[in-house]
Amino acid sequence: MNDEEKRWRFAQCFGDKGDSDDITEADIISAVEFDHTGDYLATGDKGGRVVLFERNDGKKGCEYRFHTEFQSHEPEFDYLKSLEIEEKINKIKWCRRTNSAHFLLSTNDKTIKLWKIYERSIKVAHENNNNNNSITPRSLYIPKISHQDNIIAAVPRRIYANAHAYHINSISVNSDGETYISADDLRINLWNLDISEQSFNIVDIKPANMEELTEVITAAEFHPQQCNLLMYSSSKGTVKLADMRESALCDQKAKVFEAYEDPNSRSFFSEIISSISDVKFSPDGRYILARDYLTLKLWDINMESKPVQTININDNLRSSLCDLYENDCIFDKFECIFSGDGKSVMTGSYSNNFSIYNRETGDEVPLQADKSIFKAKRLGSAKNKLNLGRNNNGKRDDMEPIDFNKKILHASWHPRDNVIAVAATNNLFIFAE
Repeated sequence: MNDEEKRWRFAQCFGDKGDSDDITEADIISAVEFDHTGDYLATGDKGGRVVLFERNDGKKGCEYRFHTEFQSHEPEFDYLKSLEIEEKINKIKWCRRTNSAHFLLSTNDKTIKLWKIYERSIKVAHENNNNNNSITPRSLYIPKISHQDNIIAAVPRRIYANAHAYHINSISVNSDGETYISADDLRINLWNLDISEQSFNIVDIKPANMEELTEVITAAEFHPQQCNLLMYSSSKGTVKLADMRESALCDQKAKVFEAYEDPNSRSFFSEIISSISDVKFSPDGRYILARDYLTLKLWDINMESKPVQTININDNLRSSLCDLYENDCIFDKFECIFSGDGKSVMTGSYSNNFSIYNRETGDEVPLQADKSIFKAKRLGSAKNKLNLGRNNNGKRDDMEPIDFNKKILHASWHPRDNVIAVAATNNLFIFAE
C-alpha cells in the first residue's frame, strides 16, 4: 500500500439497513451531488425521494448528518404513449445560493423540478385568558401567537415539463446562474430557471427517418466558467464542444473529440463499449474527462487529435464481454468525477470497488465501499478496515469472483476537500483523506 492509499480512509455510512436481500428497488440511490460549498450533500433514489445531508461543524474532520428528506417525483402514466414514467431520480444539480434558502434541480425521465429548501418557523395560536375584571362580554379576545418549532420545508418553485419526448439523462446549471440545459437521447434544451413554460432546443440529432438513427446523446454539461460553452457525448464515443454564440443549433459547428480505434481490433462489442456514459469538465474548464465502459479518457479542449491521457478500467473484463452482454451489465452507465483541485479523477466499478487516479503521478488508489468495513471500524478491526477488497500485496485480486450486482455508478467529490461521497446500492459512503 503506497503513501497515497494510506491517506484515504472510510469515514461514514448512511443507510445501514441490513442484508442486501432486504433492499427494495425504491431504496437504491441513483444520484449523488455536493453543493458548491461542500457543506451540503444530496442523494436521490429510485423511489423518487431526495435526501439532504449537512456538514456537522461540531465534529473534527468532514462529517455529515441528516438534514431533511422529501418526495421529489411520483410515478406517472403517459396515456398518449401508454408508457409508465418511473419516479426514479436521474440527476440532481444544486443552484448557487443567493440567500438563506437552498435551490436544487431534480429530474426523472420526463419532468424537471426546481425545489426550494428553507427553514420555516411554526407558530401556534393560543386563547388569551386575560383575567382582567374589566373585560365585558363585548370585549375583543385577541389570540396569543407563540413560536413552537423550526422545520425544514421543501417546496417545488418551478416544474419544467412536456419538453422531452425521450428520457432525460442530464441536467447542468450554467455559470451565469440564470439558465440550465437538459438533455435526452436526441435533443438538448436550454431553459431559463425563472421560466417553466418555454425552452429553446439548441441540439437536435434526430434524423428525418428514425430508421437512419445511428447514435444517441448520453450526457451533457455546461463549461464551469464560460457560459456560452457546453459539451455533450454520444453513444459513438465522441464528445462535442459547442459554442452557443455560433448559431441557434449547436450541433453543426462544434469541436469533436474522438479516439480512433484500430480497425484490426474491432469486434461485435466495439461500438457498445466505446459509448460514453459520462463526461465532466475539470474545475478550471481546461480538460474534459470521458468515461466509457473500459477506459477513462482525459482530453485537452485545445487538442482534438488524441486524448492527453487514457486510463484503463476493468481490464480483467475484456475477456468476459460476451457474458456481460448476456446479463446487460455491458450497458451500465458509470459516472466519472474530478477532484476539487482537478489533479485527481475517480470512477467506479463492480464488487463496490472504485478507484482514484492521480493525473500527475499516475498512481491508482483502489477502494471499496462495503458495509463490512463500516462494521469492522466499529469493532476496531484494523485489518478489515485497511484491506478494502485487496490481497495482501495491496493489489486487486483478479481471481476473486466479481459481484456484478454491486456496482459504484454514482459519486461526487467535495469541491474543496478530498472527500468523496459514493452510492453503493442503498448506502451512502463517505471517504476522506
